Amino acid sequence: MEPYMAPDDLFINPTVLELDSSDWWVLHTRPRAEKALARQFTARNLSFFLPLYQHQWRNRGRLFRAHLPLFPGYIFLRGDGDTRRSALETNQVVRTLPVADTTQLRSDLVRVYRMMQAGMLLAPEEQLLPGAAVEIIAGPLTGLEGKIIQRGKQMRFFVEVQLLQRGVSVEIEGWMIRLLNARTNSTPANKGVLIEQ
Repeated sequence: MEPYMAPDDLFINPTVLELDSSDWWVLHTRPRAEKALARQFTARNLSFFLPLYQHQWRNRGRLFRAHLPLFPGYIFLRGDGDTRRSALETNQVVRTLPVADTTQLRSDLVRVYRMMQAGMLLAPEEQLLPGAAVEIIAGPLTGLEGKIIQRGKQMRFFVEVQLLQRGVSVEIEGWMIRLLNARTNSTPANKGVLIEQ
């Protein structure tokens, strides 16, 4: 797998993350330059996060796999102004998006990282979607909060990266969630709850 994060413990210790005073930068890259930029950041010992998902397809009966960016055109960089300047020297960055709420961005990225680590089939979502607020109470995502969206018979758990107005979703079963809305807290998630769309 391509390098997608450095250092390896970037999101391991939430307590350290809360105390971390480093800035986060959202870099808009040149088209299809995310992985090349991640390799350069690795070589330069820069702290970064490039969320990836596994895409599978068949061609003439053969199964192919590739790891693609969950947020095409973007990579997340942690560091000070010198770190940002070092990233700009690669000539792979088109512009830097301002991050008004570093705590919110860091929280969003930790949730995306947890979803990646769960080993489930992730899907990128190109816009923020309305849905019922839930907490995962069973399985590898236990404790994670997000939204539930319904697509036909499929229920998907959705987390947002608010700054990009995009998100990540994974298929999930109703028994694995607890609704967070006060008016529906007493109703089990898999017993006829109306999921907002």
